[in-house]
Amino acid sequence: YQLRQGPEAYAAFLAKLRSPGWIAFHLVALAFALYHSITWFNLTAVVQVVRLGERQVPPRLVAAANFLLWGVVSLVILFFFLLGG
Repeated sequence: YQLRQGPEAYAAFLAKLRSPGWIAFHLVALAFALYHSITWFNLTAVVQVVRLGERQVPPRLVAAANFLLWGVVSLVILFFFLLGG
């Protein structure tokens, strides 16, 4: 929306997002998102029973696999972000 208002409006919008209040808001939102992700991955390890034949995979291994996949996906997104495409 701000881009349609012109370059000055967009620059003012970006300047507002760089203010300490908005940075604090985004850091708190990031902390809540990380907390939710961590608790969700730990919960899925308890709820999701994975069996290999007759044996049950330990919940810690399921949680570790979730966190590993989260890290790989985050690195792929970071890689594409840094390459600009």
